[in-house]
Amino acid sequence: MTQTPIGVGIIGVHPDRGWASTAHVPALRDLPQFRLSALSHNRIEVAQAAAQKFGFDHAVSSTEELVSHPDVDLVVVTVRVPEHLQLVTSALEAGKSVFSEWPLGMNLRDAEAMNRLAASKGVRTMIGLQTRANPTIRHIRKLVAEGYVGEVLSATVIGSGITWGEELEDAFRYTLDPSKGASMVHVPFAHTMDALAFALDDEFISASATLVTRRATIRIVESQEAVPLAVADQIAFTGRLASGALVISHFRGGLSRATNFHLEINGSKGDLLLTSPVGYVGIGGFNLSGAQVGENLHPIPVPSDFGPDDNVLTGNVKKLYELFASDLLSGTRHGPTFESAVKLHRLINAVEKSRGASHEI
Repeated sequence: MTQTPIGVGIIGVHPDRGWASTAHVPALRDLPQFRLSALSHNRIEVAQAAAQKFGFDHAVSSTEELVSHPDVDLVVVTVRVPEHLQLVTSALEAGKSVFSEWPLGMNLRDAEAMNRLAASKGVRTMIGLQTRANPTIRHIRKLVAEGYVGEVLSATVIGSGITWGEELEDAFRYTLDPSKGASMVHVPFAHTMDALAFALDDEFISASATLVTRRATIRIVESQEAVPLAVADQIAFTGRLASGALVISHFRGGLSRATNFHLEINGSKGDLLLTSPVGYVGIGGFNLSGAQVGENLHPIPVPSDFGPDDNVLTGNVKKLYELFASDLLSGTRHGPTFESAVKLHRLINAVEKSRGASHEI
């Protein structure tokens, strides 16, 4: 492989809002391994404004133009989940590598179809499980691998969804609709379970869950309108890992006045505790502590791999892109791929179908 910058084409970039402009563009602009080649928006004037603002070489108004553009090597899909299947499929059919935000698809079937297509085309894929790139999560993975906790016996997680509480901004109203694929199960819970499995270098083999909707409505901040909540705002989860370790988790909508995030890994020789004042593992603000036999719990410093101008969201995404570039150059598979996405979709599928009964994954 050469070290020519990877030409990136991002589908659906707005100059003033959206995850692409908030996280992906700032991350890519700092990485010499990539070039901002093209972006698309269904309104060409919006695409042109975004291209001028962010320094893209080309602005187009359709997915077809973007995925077939000769300067685009990697297509990035950051739009809402119901559109992923069509857009990812178009990019793969064009023979392009693809970075899709999580969730990969609306369901396990669609995720498996995209993964099979990518494999048949022989292209590289990346899924936006960016918490795997977080320095704290990677440090926990290193400690576990080095035997800090000994044999992992169990893990306990308390999380808060941040959204799905008493109120939310109108821009996030879509997260209340199960047809949009962005519920608490699909986003904060899924990211956290993926990060935990990654940190333990393990995978779920069975799961059961009880999903409950306790709030009938949520208040929209701008209008004070009460709108229906049609997705779960309480998740009680039990899972078993391939190693035999047990995972217990409770996720709640909104934020707690007490504990918002608590991840405890209990082992035969030691324990690790990860806490955060915000609601789940993808947001950051972590405090890591630990203790081995004969010790009291004490803080564990984490090497920071982020640049001075990176917030945790941009930093996580930047690290994912660095992994993608490294894998492409060296032929390794250190970054999360569509295959990783399928494994997580299997877990979420088991959670949604379990109704309290254990399901193999």
